[in-house]
Amino acid sequence: MTERRARSETAEQPSEADRLRDLLRTPGYRKALVFSGLIGVPISLAAFWFLVGLHELEHVMWADLPEALGWVTPPAWWPLPLLALAGVVVGLVVTHLPGAGGHIPATGLHAGGASSAALPGVIIAAIASLPLGAALGPEAPLIALGGGLALLFRDLVRAPATPRSTALLGAAGASAAIAAIFGNPLIAAVLLIEVAGVGGPQLFAVMLPSLLSSGVGGLVFTGFGRWTGLETGSLAVHFPAPPASLDTGDVVWSVLLAVVIGVLVHLVIIGGRLAAAFVAAAPLPRTVICAIAAGGCAALYAVITGRTPEDVASSGQGTLAELAAHPHAWSVGALLAVLLFKAVAYALCLGTLRGGLVFPALFLGAAAGVLCSPLPGLGVVPAAATGMAAAAAAALRLPVSSVALVVLVLGNAETIPVVILAAVAAFITTELLPTGPSAEPRRSREDPAGTTATS
Repeated sequence: MTERRARSETAEQPSEADRLRDLLRTPGYRKALVFSGLIGVPISLAAFWFLVGLHELEHVMWADLPEALGWVTPPAWWPLPLLALAGVVVGLVVTHLPGAGGHIPATGLHAGGASSAALPGVIIAAIASLPLGAALGPEAPLIALGGGLALLFRDLVRAPATPRSTALLGAAGASAAIAAIFGNPLIAAVLLIEVAGVGGPQLFAVMLPSLLSSGVGGLVFTGFGRWTGLETGSLAVHFPAPPASLDTGDVVWSVLLAVVIGVLVHLVIIGGRLAAAFVAAAPLPRTVICAIAAGGCAALYAVITGRTPEDVASSGQGTLAELAAHPHAWSVGALLAVLLFKAVAYALCLGTLRGGLVFPALFLGAAAGVLCSPLPGLGVVPAAATGMAAAAAAALRLPVSSVALVVLVLGNAETIPVVILAAVAAFITTELLPTGPSAEPRRSREDPAGTTATS
């Protein structure tokens, strides 16, 4: 009787396809879809020119200006005045503009809570932070820019403002903007799904076993050693020689390295939260102090290694490409130094300036992988892929997005299984560790509850 009743109730429940069909028949949802498609064009253009402006300004500050003053590369002390200026500007934005310049990077990526009123502060803080030497990436300001512009366009056409439409348009605008930096709309969609927490804990509960099984299945399918393998290609990061097929050493080391890298990156994120708590008591002076300290890390690195301070005082995107192209050009001492000083600068910037977590984490993971590549049975490319996946998953707490992002960056089908295993191992490791202190953001003038500043 109970089984018959359960079957009857199941048969009466609408399927997911029926629910989607009913949703698509709703006039309000169809209008939202059309509007999302239309605003994707101006938002993508705005994101593109925003990134172009950041890149050009960074080139002026770190190449053109030192060259005009007679230096081939920036002197060791160069990051100190630049980051001091960044600290002053960001401190003023946090204390005087709505939205506090965007969310604190140490709290992770956020997709909700976009506000058109916060756009000026977000743009100013990003321009002050990223080109002047913050060890952060542009993805968080892009998400805020895309979501804020989407809501601005909605207000301009006087479309109804409901909580549902705000969430939908904010996510759509953020996706259009974030695709500009990753160069792939699929990555943007996957990232925003995980950032927005669609499906809640149940999604992660289903996702992790599936992701892990797919990685193990990939190993079985492609095989170990020289059994089979796929051709490799290059999208953004090109290593000088493609790896042979994965062998047992690559797989074993990938899991062990992922656990260690996950712990270390987790400690860096905790350091960022401590910096955020330190700055919260007096945002302007303490932001300047932490920014100068990050500049000091870059200066010390340059003095010790003789390399450019930009290795530390940057998002890591350009340095990652250099590391990939010439991994053996980096000595063990240089790799240890860049890992130490960039990790400290990264933590300081996470709690004080404005930007994203992705690119510095990818570089730190790749550098750690290259450093460990001489281990017996471990290749340079699998080691770098493992490090990037583990660091991204530990920093973002988004395992699927981390896998997709690293696969896209490497453009290497052979390493997909170790990328998956590393991301899952690092994610589980960091989730089981103590969370550490909370990085409570400063509440903005516009939103006393603090939702604008945190999202």
